[in-house]
Amino acid sequence: MSLFFGGARQVGFVVRDIERAMAHWSRALGVGPWFYKAAVGTTEFRYHGQTQTHLPELSIALANSGDLQIELIQQRNDAPSLYLDTLQKNGECAQHIAYWTEDRYDAMHARLLASGYLEGHGGRMGTRGRFSYFVHPDLPSGMVELSETTGGKGEYFRQIAEAARTWDGHTDPIRAMGASAVNVQA
Repeated sequence: MSLFFGGARQVGFVVRDIERAMAHWSRALGVGPWFYKAAVGTTEFRYHGQTQTHLPELSIALANSGDLQIELIQQRNDAPSLYLDTLQKNGECAQHIAYWTEDRYDAMHARLLASGYLEGHGGRMGTRGRFSYFVHPDLPSGMVELSETTGGKGEYFRQIAEAARTWDGHTDPIRAMGASAVNVQA
């Protein structure tokens, strides 16, 4: 529990093959069901303070393990991002922890900056709340994401958590979401 931001709500992993990663997590670890968006639709993106026109094309899968959300992220193009930076430097790995807020995003963002963190990248996906990833020169492996849970994002996260609580471990382990949904088998 952070005195400033509350409980960490998510651990995010960067992966090279999201379909393989979802299958592993559901079969080998019993975590699921996965809510999978093959194409997230990044609408705004900054990389180290610079607005980008070449946006990351991302696939994201979300599932809960208890109260903790697990996020799998695969970037499918070469747009500058901390996802690619992490893959190049560390390979597939746990990349960040995330704190969520409905109404304190600006204050939490300012607190991280005042504490010496730098915004590595940030933006918005679709019409949902903002997000920013922060790095600190004294702890380069301690990446923090701040996620604003407005625009339906908070309700979506609650639905994912409820699905995990009632999942039988077999039925529909991967649930494709969005207009570009594809049928994926675990």
